[in-house]
Order: sequence, then C-alpha cells, then structure tokens
Amino acid sequence: MASNDRVVSGAAPQARAGVEPQRTAQPWYKVLYIQVLIAIALGVLVGHLFPHTGEALKPLGDGFIALIKMMIAPVIFCTVVHGIASVSDLRKVGRVGIKALVYFETVSTIALVIGLLVGRTVQPGAGFNIDASSIDAGAVQGFVRQAASDSFVGHLMAIIPSSFLDALVKGDLLQVLLIAILTGVAAANMGEAGRKVEHVVDVAGKLFFRIIGMIVKLAPIGAFGAMAFTIGKYGLGSLVNLGQLIATFYLTSALFVLVVLGTIARLAGFSILRFLAYIKDELLIVLGTSSSETVLPHIMRKMERLGASKSVVGLVVPTGYSFNLDGTNIYMTLATLFLAQATNTPLTIWQELSILGIAMLTSKGASGVTGAGFITLAATLSIIPDIPIAALAVLIGIDKFMSECRALTNLIGNGVATIVISRWEGELDKAALQEAMAHPFELSDRVEAEIARKGAEVAIDDPPAATPRPAN
Repeated sequence: MASNDRVVSGAAPQARAGVEPQRTAQPWYKVLYIQVLIAIALGVLVGHLFPHTGEALKPLGDGFIALIKMMIAPVIFCTVVHGIASVSDLRKVGRVGIKALVYFETVSTIALVIGLLVGRTVQPGAGFNIDASSIDAGAVQGFVRQAASDSFVGHLMAIIPSSFLDALVKGDLLQVLLIAILTGVAAANMGEAGRKVEHVVDVAGKLFFRIIGMIVKLAPIGAFGAMAFTIGKYGLGSLVNLGQLIATFYLTSALFVLVVLGTIARLAGFSILRFLAYIKDELLIVLGTSSSETVLPHIMRKMERLGASKSVVGLVVPTGYSFNLDGTNIYMTLATLFLAQATNTPLTIWQELSILGIAMLTSKGASGVTGAGFITLAATLSIIPDIPIAALAVLIGIDKFMSECRALTNLIGNGVATIVISRWEGELDKAALQEAMAHPFELSDRVEAEIARKGAEVAIDDPPAATPRPAN
C-alpha cells in the first residue's frame, strides 16, 4: 500500500519497540477537555440559577456550531476527493463503499431491534395515560411538515444538487459526498493532470483543517452557551417529568456502546473503553453542543492517527454521518413505543415490525445536525397512523437532552466502524493502534495540543515525539 495511506507508519517501528508517547507538558487549564468540562458545568449552573440569562446565551452555542458547519463541506470534499484520487485501484473504492454499507446496515438494524426490545420490556410510557386530543399539536407542526415533505424517492432526488457549487454552498452532506466521489473518480482517471488536482486538493484540505484548528479553540464558549440555553429554556424539571424515558434511553445507549460496539471493537483488536478515553475531547464537545458535526474534522484526524488509512477514513466517516446513526436508531424505536404506551395505543407484533422496517428507511440521512432525530421520528409516526402524531409534543421539552445522547452514540459508532472497516480492508496499522490504546489519554492530549498549535494537518504529517523506554 502507498505510504501516504499510512497515517503513522513512521511511528510503527517505535511502537513495536515499546515506546511511550511523551506526556504533554501544559497546565491543566489549557487542556481542551478540561475547559469543556468546566464550561458545561458553568452552563448548567447559569441556566438553572438564571434561566433568562441562560436562554439569552443561545447565540454562543449557535455561533460555534455555525463556524464549524461553515467548514464541513470543504473539508469533506477535499478529504474524499484526495482519498479516492490517491487510490490507483478504483475497485478498492467500490469495495470499501460496499463493506461500509453492509456494516452500517447490520449494526443499525441491531440498534433498532435493541430499542424495540427495550421499549417492549421496560415500557417507559406505561401509566402516562395521555389524551392526544388534549395536546396542543401546534408545537410539532413544523416537524410534521418537514417529515411530510420527505419521501424515499424525494430523499434520493435530494442527493443531486442543482449545480456543482450549490452542494458546497448549501453544505448538504450527501450532496457534497456525491460531487466529491465523482470528482475523485474523475481525477483518478486523468493521469498526471489528475495527480496535480490531487495535490491542489490536498493542500486546500490542509488549509481548511488549519482553520478548523483555530475554531475548535472556541469549543468551551460554544459548550457553555449551548448548555446554559438548554437548562435555562427547558429546566431541570423537564428531566424529572420524563426521567424514566431519559434514563432508559441513556442506559440503553450505554449498554449498546459497551456490549455491542464493545464486542465489535474486541474482535477488531482494541478496547472500547480505551477508545472512549482516546476521543474524550470530541465526546465532551458533542455533549456540550448536542451535534456530532462539530467534531467531524477532528474525529477523522483522530482515526488516522489511530492507524486507519486516510483513504478509508475519507470514505467511511462522512458516509457514516448519514448512514450509520446508531443512537438515532435506538431513539426511533424506543420513542415510538413510548408514545404508543403513553397514549394507550395497542400495537400488534406486526405493527412493531412495521415500525422497525419504516425506521430503517426514515433514519437514513439524519446527519449530525441537532434535532434531526426528532424530524425522523415525526416521519416515522406520520407513516404509522395508529399512534397520534400530536403526542410528539410531549417529547419537545426533553429532545435537547436526548439529542446529546443520540449524537454521542452516533459519534462512537462511526469511530468504531472506521477502525473495523480499515482492518477489514487490510489497511489498519495494528502497531499504531495498539500503541494508542496502551496510552489513550497521553496520545489524545498530544494530538489535541499539536492540532491547537499547528493545525489539524499535523495529525497526518507529524507523528508525535516519542521517548524510548525499556521494553516490558
């Protein structure tokens, strides 16, 4: 395999010799995840004690998310184009794509089934006895209209942009993926001219990642504003009122990560707990902003440093943001059964299986944008007339809290998928993976420090310094 597909191939010999990444010498208050933790705690405090002030801080969170989303389209375009154009065998691109889709569908179906089984067993909606006719449906009409305008054929047609630049301007992830794949395949067939295109795109990608590195320094401010708004607007009381559903969803997602993804990770040769420690910064940013898109560029670089090849990362991670939504899938079936139970709507086993099949379709394309999972839930209910769609209003007050768990689970699932598919393709640097898993906190801190100092492209170009130590 070409050397530019190996992220840390230069560090692999050191890893085999038994080296330990040098611990980053910086004050604790300069560490990103500690800053985000403090910001989240302060946001909860401000939102609870001064709810009106908390609501007024919403622009801080929105502004940070907007800055990140501003860079998502060009970053994905450059990464996917460079990843495809640098592969001499285009059959590999198709092979990776097929493997990714098979993996996504398998794990997504497991997530949907788990949500359905937990909903049937725990019955979090039992005893609510909600009269749907007494609910003000006006609060959910916007979601219903968005869901009604989305059909399977319409969803497929929406992937095609009105122009090449329109996809980049709108930032629609699936449209950007389409034009990026077409551009990458075209460049790969252009010979020497294609290699020049690949070089230009690679340099442009490094420029965009450097901008991302600058923006991410504002993550604590964004997390503070977003959390203060959430607590200030919806209050801690909303957590108490629907506490059983929230607890059931969080516990189910945690078990899915530890058991299902943990088993997959173990079979792929790494520990899920150490993997979570490695991506702790990204998890905390997602927790604060309720959107996995805010860390998309960073998680791609983290996966490359972990040993996954650049070409696989460039294809799997962006695609997974639309097709590998484990947290959203769990939420879809669990929340649907909750609403059926809360409104005393009996469902037969065939209706529940219909919910499973419908959710498999409606969940596709619910990318990392905050609230997208709620829209897909509305789309699912609109196809199942037995459950009153007005009952969605019950969930509005807690959807922000549910969105955090959905985004966290989606992010973890995509990270695991990237490593698994890279190993499946035979393009995983196992020595780099084992070294990272041996010292997840240290390597994570060093990567974050280097990204903050130099720009995100160092995650590819500059392996971290390592200090030899005696082999055990």
